[in-house]
Formats: sequence, structure tokens, C-alpha cells
Amino acid sequence: MLNSMTGFARVCREIDSISYAVEIRTVNNRYFKPSIKLPETTAFLEQEIEKFLRDNIYRGSVNYLLRFKNISGEPMYEIDSAALKSYVAKLNSVSRPASGVECRINLADLLLLPGVVRPQEPENEQAQRLRKAVLEVTGQAVEQLKTMRKQEGQALADDLAAQCSQIKSLLENIKAGKQIVVNEYKDRLAARVKDLLSSVRLELDSDVLAREVAIFADRSDIGEEIIRLSSHIEQFIAGCQTGEHSGRKLDFISQEMLREANTIASKASDAKICFDVVQIKSCIERIKEQVQNVE
Repeated sequence: MLNSMTGFARVCREIDSISYAVEIRTVNNRYFKPSIKLPETTAFLEQEIEKFLRDNIYRGSVNYLLRFKNISGEPMYEIDSAALKSYVAKLNSVSRPASGVECRINLADLLLLPGVVRPQEPENEQAQRLRKAVLEVTGQAVEQLKTMRKQEGQALADDLAAQCSQIKSLLENIKAGKQIVVNEYKDRLAARVKDLLSSVRLELDSDVLAREVAIFADRSDIGEEIIRLSSHIEQFIAGCQTGEHSGRKLDFISQEMLREANTIASKASDAKICFDVVQIKSCIERIKEQVQNVE
């Protein structure tokens, strides 16, 4: 079963009078690349959350966002009295009549100054409650994300299977036409040589003709490439069915499939075979595009 790297999950929970909301978005990436945004009060959980995500998500760009608020009405921030008094003292020092500067101090404006209002540092017991609640909600969000990525992965697997089936069908057509191409070349070569020799009344040496046909057949032989491409397709299908984290392996196999298709195209001298190879390469490009989204 394949997993897609694209997914989204959002879980909202109320635990101990605190409302938590966790959002996780994932998109394509060759590696695991986390981006974690937390309120300052829960910043101490960043490493633990990253490890939890890494243990459950193999690769992809992961954007994690946590929001929470205390719905009981109790404040989650505190005022730094020392910083506030320091600001007031400095403002009073420049607003004295001797300086000629009049200054009216608005307490609400002072609260917007840096360092005056800051998040409360959770005590040990409160920190443990926050940790337990955040990880619980995060776990639910990750499970929801996994479900979506599996559903997307099933759609990817169906499309990849259809492309592989089409390639196998086209390869059968190429196998059937491979020997016909050699026989047609023999007939065309014999007819051309006879036309050239008829004016001088010479006979065509059958051994020479056979040797030329054999050289052509060896030069244009695509049997090995067909076998290897067929083998790659079987490996690709097996990888889709057996591995949850087979994206990199499937990407490598698809590159090898394209390599064999290009070799067949360069060696084939028949228009029908070339047309079938073009269709095969189109299917492989579609496969390569889809595989970029497989975990």
C-alpha cells in the first residue's frame, strides 16, 4: 500500500478548560523537513513534537501549527512589573518641565512595548499537563493525516497500475512486430539489390544477403531491452503492493524504465515500433510525475 506525501489534518480539543487546535500540512519533499510553530508557552515541546512527527512521517515537508487558549477566562500572560516601571521612569525623566517636554503616559500603550507582557512560564505540574494534552491532540491529528495520505496513496497506486498495464500491452505489440521488421528488411534489401544488378545481368548471392540481414537483425535487436523493461515493470508493481515507504525505490525503477525505452527507440527502425515506444515513454513520464508524490 502506497502513501501520498500530500495531506492535511486539523484537530480541535478542549482539555482542562484549555482549547487546543493542531494543524498539520504535508507536501512533497525528498527528505523529512519539519516546520513547527508553537506558542511561547509550549516552546519547550518543540523537540519532542519533531521526534513524534519524524517517527510517524517518513518524508515530506511537514508544517505543524499549534494554537490554544484558556476558555476559563484565566490569563495566560503576565505583566513584567519591573520592565513597566522602568519604561515609566524613563518617560517621566523626559517629561519634566525643565526639559520643556510634556508627556502623557497611557498604560494601555505601555503594554504594547517589548518585554512588558509575556507568556506565563508553566510550573512543573502545569507543564506536564500541557505536554500530555498537546501530544494527545497531535497524535490524533497525525492519525487523521495518515488516513488522508493512505487514501491519496490508493489513488496513486491505481493510476500507476493502469500506466504499467498499458506499457505491458504496448510491449507485447513490439514483441510481435520485432521479427516482422527483420523479414521486411530482408525483402526490401533483396528487391533493391536485384534492381541494381538487373542492368548488368548479375545474380544476387544468397549468402551475402543472409549476412547483411543478420548484421541488421543484430544491430536492431531489442530483445534484451524488452526483457529488462518487462522486469522493471514487474519490480515496480511489486514495490507498489508491498512497501509503504517505497517512493525512492519506485523513482529509481522508473528512471531505469525510461532508459530501456530510450534504447529501444534508438535501435528500432520501424515506424510502428517507434510509435509504440513514444506511447511507452509518455506512460513512464506520467509514472515519474506521480512517483514524486509517493512517500
